[in-house]
Order: sequence, then C-alpha cells, then structure tokens
Amino acid sequence: MKGSIQFIKKTGRYRVAWYNNKLRKNEYVYKYNGEYLYHEQMAYKLLSCMQADEERGIFDIRKYKMEFVDTVEFIYTWFEEVAATLAPGTRNNYKYAIKNHLAPFFQKYKFHLHEIKYDVLLKLLNSINTGGKAKWNVMYCLHACLDHAWRAEKIESIPPFPKKKHYQIQEPKIEWLPEERQIAVINAIPEEHQPIFWFLKYHLRRPGEAMALHRLDYDPDFRAFTIRRSVSSKKIIERTKTSQIHIIPCHPDFLETAEACYYRPTQFLFTNPNAVSEGQRYTHNFMGKLWNKAAKECGETIKMYPGLKHSSCCQYINEKGLSVAELQEITDHAKLDSVKRYAKTELTRKAELMKGKVFKFNKKKSTK
Repeated sequence: MKGSIQFIKKTGRYRVAWYNNKLRKNEYVYKYNGEYLYHEQMAYKLLSCMQADEERGIFDIRKYKMEFVDTVEFIYTWFEEVAATLAPGTRNNYKYAIKNHLAPFFQKYKFHLHEIKYDVLLKLLNSINTGGKAKWNVMYCLHACLDHAWRAEKIESIPPFPKKKHYQIQEPKIEWLPEERQIAVINAIPEEHQPIFWFLKYHLRRPGEAMALHRLDYDPDFRAFTIRRSVSSKKIIERTKTSQIHIIPCHPDFLETAEACYYRPTQFLFTNPNAVSEGQRYTHNFMGKLWNKAAKECGETIKMYPGLKHSSCCQYINEKGLSVAELQEITDHAKLDSVKRYAKTELTRKAELMKGKVFKFNKKKSTK
C-alpha cells in the first residue's frame, strides 16, 4: 500500500510520507486531527485513513496537510478579481447569486472547495427557492467560480453539475404579433421616435444593440451595419451579449431611414431629442414606455421585446414561409436550438388556420 511511517529523532515525533506522482517526490503529513504525531499508533491510524481515501478515489493530500480552501472566502475573492471583466448585468447577477444563495449555503454547510461534489451541488440546487431560470443563473455563477479554481489549481477537476431537467425550467410561451398588427403599433409611436423601432423590426436585433449603435457603425457604401456593442444595466459595453461582432445588411425598406440617420452630426445612429443621457441615446425605460403606450392605443398587451424581435422572427416562419435554418442565417444565432422555439409557434398558427376553416365550413353547412 502507498505511504510510509517515518520517525524524526530531532523532534521525537512521527510523520507520514506520501509519494506525489505528479510532483515526483514525497509530501509529508505531521498532524492528525490537528495534533502532532507523538505516538506510532496515531501515525498508523492517519496512514490507514489516507489509504482508505486512496482506495475510494477521493484522496486529497490537502485534507491531511490542513491546506483547506474556504469556499465562501474563495468565492468572494474570485468575484473581486473578475468583477471588472464582467458586463454590468452579469456582474449584478453574480453579486446577487453570491449574496443570497452561495454564501449563505456554504456558511451553513461547511464544505471546503475540494469537497464540492455532485451530491453537494444537488443539495445546493434544492436549497434555492426560486424559479428554474434563477436556479440556473446561481449554478452558472458557481460553475464559473469552480472553473477559475480549477485553472488556478485549487481543485483537481470541476465536478459534474446537475442536468438541465433538475432545474425544472419551463420554456416561456412565445408571444408575437402578425406583421399587420406589429406595423400598426409602430405607426402609433410618435414619428420622431419611430426609426429605432423600424430598425428592430427589420433587423431582428436586441434593443440594447440598437441603442448602442454608433452613426459610423453604418456603412452607406456597403449598406450594412456592424453590431459590436450593447447596453447592460444602463451602461454601454464594448461587446454584444455573445461577445460576437455581427455585420448585417440593411433591409431594403429601411435604407432611406438609415441614410437620413447616418448624415446627422450625432454620435449615435438613433438619438432621442428629449434624452438627458450621454449622446442623447435611447434607454430601455423610455423605449418601453413609448411601446406600451402605442400598444395600448392599438388594443395590444404585448411588451416591446416580443412585440419586435419575437414577432419579426415568427413572421418569417409563419407568414413568409422561411425555414428554421434560413431564419438562423438571418438572425446570426450561433445555436439552432435558439431559433427552433420560433418554429413551435408554427403549430399554433396552423391550428388557428384549421380552426378558422372548420368554422367557415360548419357555418356554411348549417345554412343549407
């Protein structure tokens, strides 16, 4: 069996020598349960525990050398180190997850960093009394932390995390407007504010990307936009949500508006003359109020994001006959699964059409 007992004459104590294959040298353990090894029997007891851990595949020399890494302390240290590199929205999400879930859990259950295994993660997941998506965000934060710990060689590996089914995430139903009704809402918005809404309708981008679009991000020669930044927690960030730069052609129906916005002497392509923000850029709050008021006037209850991006995506599939793959090419989604949810609405649309035809058929039949 691995390990050996050694007596040190100078101190009159024992130690356990354990060969580290990775370092190619012995490591030494001098204490057992916090006490020096003054008796050979105690040393053999320690060696027996170490060999038992080795046989079970859970051996970690740090456990016996008292080199424990406190989980809560490490999480806070990690967050301080990476906070500056995170988008404001992500930083706020991590801060919330640590303060309200991760720190309280690991303060209550004293698992050290190397002791976090699959069963501990399940215990943590079950302690989070929120919806499935919020649980996912908390666990994602911890995964990022453990990835950092692994790269810093604080742990030997990242434990497997619970599968997606354990989070009980319910996919929200896609709300969308047919194009005729969507256009009616945009037309109900004051004309001076319509350009940014038409851009979002035609180009299927996130509102934050439209707000952060600089005038020089539009190339009138190539008739294309470069999407390179966004807005997160009310601040401009120099990257998109996916950290990818997207070059998208200008929709033919938007060319005239794009040209007019481009030749204005402003920093941002779309400006709000009533704004007090830097460069008079639009904000989520202001745009949301404009949309909600216009939607109400048109008898609609749908919010801005589904009313624009979701609606335009669903229109391409349900009204214009595009395939899921073609829609993915237009939207620049990295994953096909992100686009497939729009295709699910196709069944709803078909059912509505079938219901309408059946109704007309029965009505016609009953009049005979």
